[in-house]
Amino acid sequence: MLPAANSFVLLNPHAAGGRAAAWSPRIAAHLRANAPGASLHCADSVAQALALLQGWPPGSRVVLAGGDGTLHQMLPALLARGHSLALLPCGTGNDTARAFGLYGMRWSAALDFGLRAPALATDLGQITQTTAAGQRITHFISSLAAGFDAAVAQRALRAPGWLRGMPRYLYATLAELAALRRFRLRVTAGERLLHQGDTLFASVLNTRSYGSGMPIAPQARLDDGQLDLVVAGSFGRAGALAMMPLLLSGQHPRHPRVGLFAVQALRIEASPALPLAADGEALPDATDIEVRVLPGALPAVRRPV
Repeated sequence: MLPAANSFVLLNPHAAGGRAAAWSPRIAAHLRANAPGASLHCADSVAQALALLQGWPPGSRVVLAGGDGTLHQMLPALLARGHSLALLPCGTGNDTARAFGLYGMRWSAALDFGLRAPALATDLGQITQTTAAGQRITHFISSLAAGFDAAVAQRALRAPGWLRGMPRYLYATLAELAALRRFRLRVTAGERLLHQGDTLFASVLNTRSYGSGMPIAPQARLDDGQLDLVVAGSFGRAGALAMMPLLLSGQHPRHPRVGLFAVQALRIEASPALPLAADGEALPDATDIEVRVLPGALPAVRRPV
């Protein structure tokens, strides 16, 4: 099968702590030998990558070589230009790649799959933050972390570069436990009250995992037209630490202070302001956010769920 028309490979050389830069010669050689109609582009900045995406013909196939953070930053241009997305995973967390069925696949096979397989309708999440400056709208494909887990994600971004994958997030988790904060939240879906009170985190998932493979939302699907809310109630340091093995093994739903809800839209009101991270990328803290699903908003090359 020939590559999709108007196929481009966009590499973020800064992904995975800068290690993705070494992929460029191998990707270029593979394209020359196997997909001469596709072209490789390296972007040294987010602005340059967005400009490239904006300049390509609408509806192009974009194979994005990077991780969840790279993909998150490219979502606005992908949506604006109607491009279809494919992934060549080379990030730190790679939770979207896991959801796409690509994690662990040899890079050359993932590249060929991204160039040639059909794109499937894929849901996105949309976040609306109310701030003093007005409303801020952000999209996510994997997760919105809100509370403790968002603070962990922010620490993970600052963690030593030699830490990768799950060890990076465990390092950040232990550091955040030492400065544990709890938040008073009110979470509603329309007129339905889902949660109220002291809260460790209240996060919204479109994929089954976040934090480099943590199976936080076992029922989540990319094409079911809904999002999965995971709420952890009041926990002290000892309780939060004791829950970590449950989170890592996907056994947390059995904990009496953990709730899981399937929603299409919800609102979170917080005091104090809640740390937020979308696809692992930090967002401004907020006291009032609304989240809703955008069914089938992004054509994406992935294995059917």
